[in-house]
Amino acid sequence: MNMATAPVSGVPLIEGALVEGHWPEWFVASRQRGWEDFQKLPAPAAKDEKWRFSNVRALSLDAFRYPGAVADAAALTARSTGLGESAARFVFGNNRLLSATAPAADLVAAGLVIMTLEEAATKHADLVQKHFMAQEAKLGSAKYAALHRSGPINGVFIRVPKNLEVAQPIEIFHWVEGESSAVFPHTLVVCERHSKATVVDCFRSADGAPAFACGVNDLVVEEGAKLNYVAVQQWSPSSVAFHLNSTIVGRDASCLGMQVNLGGKFVRNENYSRMVSEGARSDMLSVNIASDEQMIDQRTFQDHAKPNATSDLLYQNALTGKGRTVFSGVIRVEPGAHKTDAYQKVRNIVLSDDAEANSMPGLEIEADDVRCTHGATTAQIDDRELFYLEARGIRPDAARQLLVMGFFNTVLDRLPDARLRGHIEGLVEARLTSALRS
Repeated sequence: MNMATAPVSGVPLIEGALVEGHWPEWFVASRQRGWEDFQKLPAPAAKDEKWRFSNVRALSLDAFRYPGAVADAAALTARSTGLGESAARFVFGNNRLLSATAPAADLVAAGLVIMTLEEAATKHADLVQKHFMAQEAKLGSAKYAALHRSGPINGVFIRVPKNLEVAQPIEIFHWVEGESSAVFPHTLVVCERHSKATVVDCFRSADGAPAFACGVNDLVVEEGAKLNYVAVQQWSPSSVAFHLNSTIVGRDASCLGMQVNLGGKFVRNENYSRMVSEGARSDMLSVNIASDEQMIDQRTFQDHAKPNATSDLLYQNALTGKGRTVFSGVIRVEPGAHKTDAYQKVRNIVLSDDAEANSMPGLEIEADDVRCTHGATTAQIDDRELFYLEARGIRPDAARQLLVMGFFNTVLDRLPDARLRGHIEGLVEARLTSALRS
């Protein structure tokens, strides 16, 4: 695999990338190891427990290639609208930076760092080396984590210095364009002591062509810090995507992570959250709509390494057509992690006879004096609630949508930023309207 600086367009994914850019030697060596690991690691098989109920036949990479530049960078930048006002906005397309809006001068003066991962790999090498994909991919997709490490990674490095609160969200847009294109988005966030920030990752297709996405985000939340991270996935209906998350939460710190899956044909989310000090808290939230023959496969791990920490997982799925969802989650309480408070709940609302939801919550407890609960429910819309709305003149299709949005709002209402909550609610409602009509 040639690691020299060269265009990547047209190279088949299974042959490895000719990587463009100016990366330091340590990163190039890491990329080489990733390619070697990808070649050695076996592909998932249907019999693998970590791929139970999943569709491993969707994972052939033969057709995908490293794409050339997007056709119109200005047009994609103009389409990168979200919250309107933000602390900073970065737009990527086909593994290349298209535009960047820097944070305000007072935030920069206070020490806020937002730059491309490529630039940070040199300017902030110590932090990037320490935290870039530092956690092992334990939930089944180690092969695809290695592929990500080896690829033409595009993304953002964010360092929020101690005691700084960034009031406006930081927005990052990742676009893919062209048939069989492969992209590798990455977001690395380090919130230092007693800082606070909100980061929104938006994953979008510029067209309806089949594509492949292999994304990773590393979230590090140090003592007393608070991070809200929201990922909104809107890949084309024919795309295959992996989104692999690692979250590390320190003493008296908190991280709220929300995954919103609105697109893709096969989407695999893996979320590993580790509470490494007392007082740590991780809220793991997800809203998912699966329609037609779409599959959303989610695997989670709530790892309590120290006592007196809290994790709270709430995943909610709406399925219609031949949509399928898979959830497999584990709460692990390590030896000595007493006074752990962990919660895990998966709720599915099934809107058609052909939809299928599979849920497998689990516990691994190696400490005393803990409170851990888990559960999963699957149900249809309550006929009495539907009748109540219809009896008041609401059309059946509108009544169904109101009930499903009420179901989702129990998750969306946990977003602390009202403007962000309203924006995400609008995206979910638009996707739900389309799904119910299909």
